[in-house]
Amino acid sequence: MSRPPRTQQLGLIACHACGLVCHHIVGGNEHVPCPRCGTALHRRRPDSITRAWAFLIAGLIFYIPASMLPVMYTDLLGNGSDSTIMHGIVEFWKAGSWAIAFVIFIASVAVPCAKFLVLGLLLATTQRRSRWAMRERARLYRLVELVGYWSMLDVLVVAIVSALVKFQGLSDIEPRIGILFFGMVVIFTMLSAMNFDPRLIWDADET
Repeated sequence: MSRPPRTQQLGLIACHACGLVCHHIVGGNEHVPCPRCGTALHRRRPDSITRAWAFLIAGLIFYIPASMLPVMYTDLLGNGSDSTIMHGIVEFWKAGSWAIAFVIFIASVAVPCAKFLVLGLLLATTQRRSRWAMRERARLYRLVELVGYWSMLDVLVVAIVSALVKFQGLSDIEPRIGILFFGMVVIFTMLSAMNFDPRLIWDADET
């Protein structure tokens, strides 16, 4: 079965910012501005894999203090204590709030770890120009992008609870430094996904 022609064979190039498909880049020059949004046109994002690796490694580094340092301080009737992510999950589970513990575990542990694994897999296989499961890898990338919209859920929960639970000295909740590191993890993993060019997956077909 014959394969459909690629955009490069048709003399087309798509803007990675607005998605406009442009015709016949003169002389192969890929640095002319997009006629719609003015962004420089590239057939592939420059240094896509290098940038994505850098942000992913930074996210992994920040995840260590995010998981070990306290993310919330709770003071109830004068008894204050700091809570890490895992400590909070265990406490909610012991208290019978299984749904809350499950949500925090998914948002703070399962999703970040899954994103690290998926992004690492995409970057490693694309860098090696592997033809293994290209369609499935492209779907994985779209899934990572979709999950990225909900990655700040844990940070928002701490911020909202800290703002609402103020009972004039009877109870107090404050965010701690761990939540800042967790927020940086979310940002770096999102930047890693944004800098990865999924079109590179299909370039292995040219080899």
